[in-house]
Formats: sequence, structure tokens, C-alpha cells
Amino acid sequence: MNPASGTRLLHHLSRLYGLQTAYYDVSHRRQPAATESLLAALRSLGAPLMTLHDIPLAWREKRQTLWRQPLEPVTVYWDNRPALIPVRLPSTASDTTLDCHLKLETGEERRWQQPATGMPVVDTTEIEGIRYVASQLTLTGRLPRGYHRLMVEIAGEKHETLIISAPVQAYLPPSGPEDRSWGVFLPLYALHSSESGGGGNFSDLEVLTAWVAEMGGQTVATLPFLATFPGDNFENSPYLPVSRRLWNEFYVDINSVPELAECPPARAILESTRFQTELRELQGSSLVDYPRQMALKRRVLEELCRYLFSGTSRRLDDLRHFAETHPAVADYARFQATFEKQRLPWRSWPQPLCDGTLTENDYDEADERYHLYAQWLAHQQLENVSQRADQRGVHLYLDLPVGVHPDGYDAWRELDIFVPDSSVGSPPDPVFTRGQDWAFAPLHPEKTREQGYCYTIAYLRHHLRFARILRIDHVMGLHRLFCIPGGMEPRQGVYLRYPAEELYAILALESQRHQAIIVGEDLGTVPPYVKPAMKRHGLQHMYVLHYQLAANPRKVPPPPSHNSVASLNTHDMPPFAAFWQETDIPERLRLGLLDKASARAERQNFRNMKKALSAFLQKRGWLQPNAEGDVLSILRACLSFLADSQARIVLVNLEDLWLETQPQNVPTTRREYPNWQRKARYRFEELCQMPEVLGTLNIVNRLRKQESGDND
Repeated sequence: MNPASGTRLLHHLSRLYGLQTAYYDVSHRRQPAATESLLAALRSLGAPLMTLHDIPLAWREKRQTLWRQPLEPVTVYWDNRPALIPVRLPSTASDTTLDCHLKLETGEERRWQQPATGMPVVDTTEIEGIRYVASQLTLTGRLPRGYHRLMVEIAGEKHETLIISAPVQAYLPPSGPEDRSWGVFLPLYALHSSESGGGGNFSDLEVLTAWVAEMGGQTVATLPFLATFPGDNFENSPYLPVSRRLWNEFYVDINSVPELAECPPARAILESTRFQTELRELQGSSLVDYPRQMALKRRVLEELCRYLFSGTSRRLDDLRHFAETHPAVADYARFQATFEKQRLPWRSWPQPLCDGTLTENDYDEADERYHLYAQWLAHQQLENVSQRADQRGVHLYLDLPVGVHPDGYDAWRELDIFVPDSSVGSPPDPVFTRGQDWAFAPLHPEKTREQGYCYTIAYLRHHLRFARILRIDHVMGLHRLFCIPGGMEPRQGVYLRYPAEELYAILALESQRHQAIIVGEDLGTVPPYVKPAMKRHGLQHMYVLHYQLAANPRKVPPPPSHNSVASLNTHDMPPFAAFWQETDIPERLRLGLLDKASARAERQNFRNMKKALSAFLQKRGWLQPNAEGDVLSILRACLSFLADSQARIVLVNLEDLWLETQPQNVPTTRREYPNWQRKARYRFEELCQMPEVLGTLNIVNRLRKQESGDND
């Protein structure tokens, strides 16, 4: 096989597995995938090859596998459109009759027979001397929305496909006040009060929703608070949870646990001098000490757990019912208890533990009970926050990470649907010149489909149970992810495609069922087909003024569109005051994220941008002449620009309102900066009375409540 034909066949094989053989970078330059990268990625996806010489056989086997599969694992049926089920058969079966059995989600069943000769042909091919025909089986009658199973018996063999019957678009509320609403953003760990410990908790979140309602707002947004490793193994990043189906007990408010009033040992711990001294130290720190705070909290929770399991309280029956109806929680409790006994990541556990099989001898019962109890409390407290927020007309805006920790519960329990020896990241760009490795494994497109998207549906429902707005982190991941084969640098990664329409169908269906708005994080380098797909399926996009200004520093940014969530910045950017005063530039220079030449270029871009933006804000009457040096005035003018726009939701970063300059996260840093640890500069009792906070939010509220004057 000559090199040219070998490369062509490698590219054909790669596409059959969903790999892109090239991509366009942020500068619109074509970047071809290296042969070594494609080979490594193919091996991770299960292709039977080691070298280029194995490609012809691997290509033939893959084509045969695809065409010998009569039904796709998943089929999408959109509302009010014909239900066409692709069917592939060898031409020798042209006179076959298909015995069809459709089982609806409701339990209703439909049976019929379909002669193969009566189905329209859409494609044919020949493999190893056998001609295959691709036809379409048309379902008669309307399908209700839901997940249905179609079983087709062909020549004595049974085949099955999952039919996702879905609306074309995700949920949006009827036209009304919610069309122009506003809300606030703050990470939950950063939100703290005199009643909380060394970081915020679910009770603090409930108090924040009440205050936002009083101010006229309708949304409270925060970062993910999913389960992480407790204790010394705590992972600070909310975007690397151990599971996307479980909550983090770090945010449980001990003082709100019903057992506390009936458990003297737990109260004795709380009231002890040692506990109170340590608590005051944690409260006095400007950073969240997760391991120390969790260790302190766990001492009390373990006593409360022992008390509950030692009695006959009705709440014990409620806990057992919760465990029965939430099997993943009970399984997770056993996983965490085993982890604490093994004191090693699950990939280092002995067989059969690392393959997902646990027995009662593999963990301590007390640890299992603790984790079950802690998850139950987190579920109850978040449910309480969500219900009270709904009563006040405030929407919880939760955030769904794109991946999970490789040593976590989901990666262990769902081992078969993750791509082994690979991680997700992003290719090089002008900011991250070496690319990024986000340290979590991608989902396997084919195996996820074969599983019927059970995992995907489960983690979406976990969030939508309480979220009225859900942000999908890195929404481009519905279409493709940049995968880095093990042992390679991020620059050597390749893009892996996903069946986007199937994922949009699940999103739209679950969104409509839970009446929750879906927001896609579509910032940065976005392929041209992503935004039209988001619009087609009713996802809201993100408008961030920082990005808009950076895109063309000399021009006035366009106003946000109606199908957007608008804000000044995100958690991955410097706060507004640092941005406007350019104090983030020397900090990034110190951290090695910029060189001197890049810093000079950024300063010049900022000055051009500030000049154009100030002139625009003055022209619109939101900024007084010669007020460019007053950061609070500039902040209020920029928020007025957003609030007066057509944007569906305007989010205000609370930290911007007191002109905070320290970011919550500096991407690509770990030990160089305390990411995901910095508390808000002020306690909630203080910030909710600050004139600059109240004054700015009153301006936003007034502009949002009046008819938009933005006709640009």
C-alpha cells in the first residue's frame, strides 16, 4: 500500500469512527490531523489496528459492521414530521417481511408487518460481493413525545432501535415579563454569611433568592455544585466533579438538619470550644479551605447519621425510600465508602472492584450510611431552595459541566461508555499557545448510543429537577470534542464528532417536560454550524460584552439579541473593574500567560476599545462626559446598555458591583492562583445593604421593566 492511498484509507476509516481529519483554527487556518494522532484516536475508539498496514482490514470490518446492522441504535422523530426509520438489508432479503413491534414509553404496544419491497430505497452499496440496500420504514400514526422502543424481527433475528420522539425546540415560557428579566451571579462557595461556615451553603442560596426577588430580579445563577471527592482529595474545580448525577455535601447547612435538635452528641460537637475556634478561623479566611471545612462538617454529620440509623424515626423510612427510588445514590455511597477503605483511585483497585462489582466486605457500613445520608440531606435542602425560589418567581440557573473527574464515580460506574486513554481539551490559540488539556475522558459516541443515552438522560434530569434554567457548558460538545490521545500533547489532538441531532432531541424533550430554559455556552471558537443549530432547537446563546469588545476593539458592540443571556463577563474572566483599569494585564504577565509584546498589544487594544465604548455610552445618555475614569459610572453605563437591550435575561456578577478586581478563576493555572476558592469580599449581610450594589441593581431593574429602547 503506497503512502498516498494509505492516508486516504486512514481518513475514510477515521470518518467512519466520527473523527475529523482536519479542522480550522481560531485564525481560520486549516489544521490537518497527524497520522499518529488519528491512529491513536482510532485505537482508543476500538478500531482493530496498530499500524498503517492494519488500516485496509479495519476499514472493511467497520463498513461491514455498519451495513450489517439493520437498525441504528437510536432514531429521532421530530414532532409533526414523518417518522422514517432507516433499515439496511442485504439485497437477498428483498422479499423479507419485517415483523414490527413498537413499545411506547407509556407501555402501549403496536404490532404490524411490513414487506421489505414496500419500503423506499435511499442508498445501496456493495461489500465483499454482497449488495446492501438502505430503505426507510415509515411508522403510521402519531407518536407521543417520549422514549420508545421499536423491535423489528427480520428472518428470525430481532433488532431494536430507541426512538426519541421530541419537540423541535426546547422550552421557552409564554411571552410576558420573563421575556426581559434579570438576575445575579455568584459562585455558591463564595457566597457566605455570618451563619455559614468557611464557605456558602444551600441556606445562603435560599436567602440570596429571597433578596433577589425583593429587588425585582427573577434569576439566581451559580457555578456547578456537584459531588466531588471529600477531604484531602478535594478537587477545587466545579467543572471536574466525580459525578453529574449527585450533589456536593459540602454545601449542606448543618444547622438546618432536623436531626440536630434531637441529637445531643452532635450539638455538643457544635458547641465545643475546639469546633467554634476552628469555625471562626475558617470564617475569617478570605479563601475556602475545602478539606478542613468538610472535615469539620463531617464530624457533625456522622453523629447525626448514627442517631438517625439507631432509632425508628419516620425520617429513617424516608431515607430508605429515597435510597430505593434513587439507586445511583446508594451505589455512589458504596463507591465512596470503598474509596475511603482502599485509599486509592478506583483504577488502582483490585479486581473485580475496579470493574464495578462491590460486596458488603469491600467497605465499612458506617461510611456507606454517611454518604447516603449526606446525599439525602443535600437533595432535601436543594429541593427546599428550588421550591421557595419558584414560589417567589425566581429561577435557579444551574450549570452542567462538559465532563467528569477520571477517578470519580461516573467514570467508574459508566466505564464502558467513556473513551479510554484519552482526554478532552482545546487546540492551540493566541491565548493558550500550547492548547489545553481539561483532564477528563470523552464519552464514546457509539457506545453512548448503544446504551440508549441512559447516562445523558439521567444527568440532565438530575439538574432539571431543580433548575428552571440550565447552562450547557461548552455547547460545542453536542457536535464535537477535541480529544487528546494518551501520552500526546494538546496540539496533537483530533476532533471527535457526536450525533448532535440526537442530543438536541433529548435536550428539547427534557427541557419541555421540566419547563426549563436551555442556555448554550457558545463562547470562543465556535464552528459555523453550531449557532444555527442552537437557534433551530430553541437554545439561548450567551452574549458577553467582554468577548464582543475584544472581537473588534475599535467598533461599538452589537446589542444582544432576544434569544440571549447577556452579561459583562464570566467566571473565567477578570472582573469588570480589573478589565477596565487594565490591572489584569500585569497579573497575567506575572503568571506567564502573556509576554511583554502581547501585553503591550492588549493595552493598546483596550485603549481603542474604551475610547469607542465611552463615546457610544455617552451618545446614548448612559455615561456623563469625562466620566471614563469613574469605574462605577462606566460599570453602570455598560449594564444599562445590556439592561435596555432585547436580551431575554441579563445576568449581573455581584462582585462587579463593589468593583472587585480579583478573578474567581484564571484558566490554565493551578498552584499559581487560588482558583475556585476566593470568597466574596463581603458577607451577604453587608453586600445586600451596600449603596453601590443597591443603586446599580435598581437601575438594571428599572430598565428591564420598561419597554426596550434598543432599536439598533
